[in-house]
Amino acid sequence: MDTKSFIKKFATHPNYKSPTGNILHAKSWQTEAPLRMFLNNLDNEVAEDPSNLVVYGGSGQAARNRDSVEKIIDVLLNLEDDESLLIQSGKPVGKVRTHSQAPRVLIANSNLVPEWANWEHFEKLKEDGLMMYGQMTAGSWIYIGTQGILQGTYETFAACANKHFGGSLKGKLLVSGGLGGMGGAQPLAATMAGATFLGADIDPERIEKRLKTGYIDKMTDSYEEARDWVLQAKDRGMNVSVGLVSDIGDLLEKLLEDDIIPEILTDQTSAHDPVFGYVPNGMSLSDAYCLRKNDQAEYKKLSLTSMARHVSLMLEMKSRGSITFDYGNNLREFARQGGEVDAFSFNGFVPDYIRPLFCEGKGPFRWAALSGDPEDIYTTDRALIEAFPDNKDMISWLKQAKEKIQFQGLPCRICWLGMGEREKAGIIFNDLVKQGKVSAPIAIGRDHLDCGSVASPNRETEGMIDGSDAVSDWPLLNLMSNTAGGATWVSFHHGGGVGMGYSQHAGMVVLVDGTERAEKCIKRVLHNDPAMGVFRHSDAGYDIAKEHSKKFNLDI
Repeated sequence: MDTKSFIKKFATHPNYKSPTGNILHAKSWQTEAPLRMFLNNLDNEVAEDPSNLVVYGGSGQAARNRDSVEKIIDVLLNLEDDESLLIQSGKPVGKVRTHSQAPRVLIANSNLVPEWANWEHFEKLKEDGLMMYGQMTAGSWIYIGTQGILQGTYETFAACANKHFGGSLKGKLLVSGGLGGMGGAQPLAATMAGATFLGADIDPERIEKRLKTGYIDKMTDSYEEARDWVLQAKDRGMNVSVGLVSDIGDLLEKLLEDDIIPEILTDQTSAHDPVFGYVPNGMSLSDAYCLRKNDQAEYKKLSLTSMARHVSLMLEMKSRGSITFDYGNNLREFARQGGEVDAFSFNGFVPDYIRPLFCEGKGPFRWAALSGDPEDIYTTDRALIEAFPDNKDMISWLKQAKEKIQFQGLPCRICWLGMGEREKAGIIFNDLVKQGKVSAPIAIGRDHLDCGSVASPNRETEGMIDGSDAVSDWPLLNLMSNTAGGATWVSFHHGGGVGMGYSQHAGMVVLVDGTERAEKCIKRVLHNDPAMGVFRHSDAGYDIAKEHSKKFNLDI
């Protein structure tokens, strides 16, 4: 199929769809895999706003513009296995000579020299057509819909239950804001962990999407109705989730007035971007869109003021007994800028709940069935359950995931695996492809939010015991290790999760196609990648990481 015909069939803007089945369109699976995952990122089932190439996070894009989309497709359809495509902030800029075990795509998104690394300079470049915001997995073509963050959210809520509530969230109320591409995982993760959930979002379409995909149970624009639903469910110990069309600050204010104090309080609004993410209190969506266009300075001022109010209400909830934590959207920092001097009086989720997992090299291992056949995912589920019979948490997760998670776009799965487990899983998947037990190759990737791939002092690397929160050598080493190891595509981004100036992070995807070449790459990449987490945390002085370093012979 020539490029023009392929685009007409799979990429007529804004209707994008990944090819499925086991017939190649590109010259090999090494280039077919990134092509399919790129289009899957823009699938309407997956992306927040395909018309603007936005995948998630308010403004996180898969490509810079429509011309870039078509050029990326054209190059991937014709790329040889000794060439690699270069992507600069969503725009294809060239090919370089490499080799068959090198990455087929090398991606750098949103990176700015530190002195200029702020939203204002970024927006000027974006207006001039010179840059795009890649978020984390938007611009690295491995977003898999709301499921992508679901298990991490579940792991966090489960860790919270273990730490504070004797291992159970039954009869506990969990309140949060933001039900978009990332925050939309919260209601299902909460109910899977046993909690009653109440979430607010100012955009009704976001809640409606969660309803359609089974991530949330009920929706209303009435505070009283939402309140009564969740109180009744809480009293009965029912794990029910409710989405309220509301400003989150207004919801918290009303709960305080009614003396309803949730056991757990967090937030996943798009606070990482004060202009194109967060919606100020008291402003309709249409008014917000208008002000964003006409006066960004005033819009940001209103957002920061609203975030300060938002966090002050969270602090009041905390003072009345709520277990309160930041879910990594930089809300606390922008609230501080807006005038809330005590904004950092509660921690982020990583130091409170996730860091012990990072020390073991654990993180969000995800994979996509390039065939488009759900049975291929179920086959991999069974293979993992058989391979890791003692991993009860993983087995429980996979069984619940099959029952409760609707696929968005290509069938995908995620589960948190650690050092040693990821490599073993990759080899198992390669054998499944080789033996024909799955109908087409598999793409294995992860979130950039992983054990050794990110520097983000207000999120993943907050409160490191050696004070190395802001050291970004580690994600650069991760990028180089995965490139040298033979990942199929690699990426390095700035600003994902928490906004420009606050993070740097690396991503990788490795193709599983049943070949000897793939097995060699899998053994290197899926060893090196989690090893970076052990290296990073062992060097910082964490005992768990030091133990794992010895266990896996990582000491030097």
